[in-house]
Amino acid sequence: MGLGAEGREAGARGPWRLGAGCLDRELGVPKREAGVPEGRGPAPCIRGLELGIRAREVLHLHMEQIIQEKLAGRRSEEVMDAFDYMLSSAQDQGQSLSPQELKEMAVELIFAAHSTTASASTSLILQLLRHPAVVEQARAELHAHGLGSRCPATQTSGTQDRLDLDRTLDQTPDLERTPDRDRAWGAVPYLTMERLGRLQYLDCVVKEVLRILPPVSGGYRTALQTFELDGYQIPKGWSVMYSIRDTHETAAAFQSPEAFDPARFGPARSESKADRFSYVPFGGGVRRCVGQELARAVLKTLALELLSSATWSLASDAFPRMQTVPIVHPVNGLHVRFQSL
Repeated sequence: MGLGAEGREAGARGPWRLGAGCLDRELGVPKREAGVPEGRGPAPCIRGLELGIRAREVLHLHMEQIIQEKLAGRRSEEVMDAFDYMLSSAQDQGQSLSPQELKEMAVELIFAAHSTTASASTSLILQLLRHPAVVEQARAELHAHGLGSRCPATQTSGTQDRLDLDRTLDQTPDLERTPDRDRAWGAVPYLTMERLGRLQYLDCVVKEVLRILPPVSGGYRTALQTFELDGYQIPKGWSVMYSIRDTHETAAAFQSPEAFDPARFGPARSESKADRFSYVPFGGGVRRCVGQELARAVLKTLALELLSSATWSLASDAFPRMQTVPIVHPVNGLHVRFQSL
């Protein structure tokens, strides 16, 4: 997915920097033979690919045991995990999922839920550090919806949101009415997907972060039939790599693609809608990321929490250099100081 799902036809994506030591022991990788000089042997990228494939095999082995239990009906009715939801959703639609499909979806969820989302979250903080004017505009939107820091409960623009919150609290016994609840209103109140969906500018900010720094730089597709592209013949069965990052940087649909400009996704411009595949942080077509809406919701919630409760500044002398493989991340990390509002 753009947050993690490309390349299943082409096999394991790599090279993954999975480390050595305990991972080598877990995957059964033999140690360097005696007499072989340090530094000799397979190239780092080949070793990374080998470790990635073996790691996938270990994951699949554990998942097969879980899947067999699920398919045998040995699952709790009270506590449901991701496998349970996938199975019940398929059953509700009169479909069934094979063990192989379940394994692939589970691996996809693991990487989508961790590495790629962590990458996008880091990029979000980095871009907000670089663009204070965007921070101020996003905070203004939060205040307009009664979600900003130090936002009084009686503020006119937030009255409807406050009424919605009170109504929800009245109808939900588990959410106790206390003075602490009212004091908490100044930061982030009870949040619903509906209320999160009203934050259109914040949505544009998240989209622009994913355009400038897509967590996954590209993906693979298998050619189902021979075709021609710009005078080049692509034979049936070939694995074709497409570049998400290059597409975002060169697509004619985007004005000044090198600039960080969330307004390009606003209703006045809607640049990404000019061409179906000009904006593909989650891939495209029927194989696009199944978790894209969840990923956007996570990023918007993180942004809302930070914007409404903290300020932050760079803790290093300069902004870090970004590395694009295996996922986009700052070399040596992003060092930030946070201060509560």
